[in-house]
Amino acid sequence: MSVVIPVYQGEATLAAIMAEIECLTSVTVSPDGYPFVVREVLLVCDNGPDDSARVMRELDAQYGFVRAVWLSRNYGQHAATLAGMASSGNEWIVTLDEDGQHDPGDIGGLLDTAMREQASVVYAKPTNPAPHGYLRNSASSTAKWLLTKLFSGSNAPDYQSFRLILGSIGRSVAAYSGSGVYLDVAMGWVAGTVVTSPVRLRDEGDRRSGYSTRRLFSHFWRMILSSGTRALRFVSILGVVVGAAGAAVALFILVSRLAGNEVPQGWASTIVIVLLGFGAVLFSLGVIAEYIGINVNMAMGKPPYLITTDPAHGPLGRRHPRVP
Repeated sequence: MSVVIPVYQGEATLAAIMAEIECLTSVTVSPDGYPFVVREVLLVCDNGPDDSARVMRELDAQYGFVRAVWLSRNYGQHAATLAGMASSGNEWIVTLDEDGQHDPGDIGGLLDTAMREQASVVYAKPTNPAPHGYLRNSASSTAKWLLTKLFSGSNAPDYQSFRLILGSIGRSVAAYSGSGVYLDVAMGWVAGTVVTSPVRLRDEGDRRSGYSTRRLFSHFWRMILSSGTRALRFVSILGVVVGAAGAAVALFILVSRLAGNEVPQGWASTIVIVLLGFGAVLFSLGVIAEYIGINVNMAMGKPPYLITTDPAHGPLGRRHPRVP
């Protein structure tokens, strides 16, 4: 396994995380009996405001399994994670945060879920609320639901920064993703089975979040823009609905006049023209948006296919006996 940790404000927490991961650098057996070993930990420096770079250098010198990846400037968590995934070289990639909220001891449970479900991506699913307050937790849950159900059409049931990914999938995503793509949306394009595994989040302590309200909203908006063309199709659907309403109103007015009912002069033709015309405009915009969406997907690097190895001969094909 390769563990990827994007580092922005990790000065106070990285040393403790490395001490926890160190015990996983020798062969460890998961609860279901699958042996695994962490071969490398990739610390990706995202040029944060603290002295994380110094700590990374010290950890690189102290541990043989630690490797620092240096970015030229601050690019954000997802870009840093992609850089770490591209630099990895093992069968599985684990991504987790620098703040100690994720317990490295849960990696075995993620692996068991992957083998049990034959999944190429496993997201950690917290069994307790994240330590951010009710308002932020609610907003985060709502945003993830909107993205998954209404916009992306992804098969990912939840998005968390604590993930287990097949190495071939992770490195391929890192290779083709454009600069504006959202990492989890990109994985949803090519990953097969995507599932979740229960974990318990730990407290972050006194560490302040690096995401302000403005950055969180910007992050959510980028998720929507990079999620594909499903949102654009709402325009076409709205046009059809408005046009149908115009046709229904015209039919109602015609039937009313044939029945001898009085209809206000001028109102009938005006409302029908407005509804039919507005519906036609919206439908036309939706068609144009679909053409734009195709080019957007190309710009984001969405691949038409991804060639991989025979799953039966890779990590998912290994059926180790359960350890008594």
